[in-house]
Amino acid sequence: MKKQLKITLLPNGEIKMETKGVKGKKCLKYAELLEKLADAKIEKQEFTSEYYEQEVEEIQQQQNLYE
Repeated sequence: MKKQLKITLLPNGEIKMETKGVKGKKCLKYAELLEKLADAKIEKQEFTSEYYEQEVEEIQQQQNLYE
């Protein structure tokens, strides 16, 4: 799944942000960036199940076999 960031501007001036495809604490970096760009303060955070998952990075390992 590719990473997505959904930003909604509410009529009362609040900004709502939702990430999809971002696992673990990496989503907090997006929240910090939005906070700086919008010159806003995070007042409330709700975490989805993706927050509690670890992002899996594929690492290829090469083995040298010596005879």
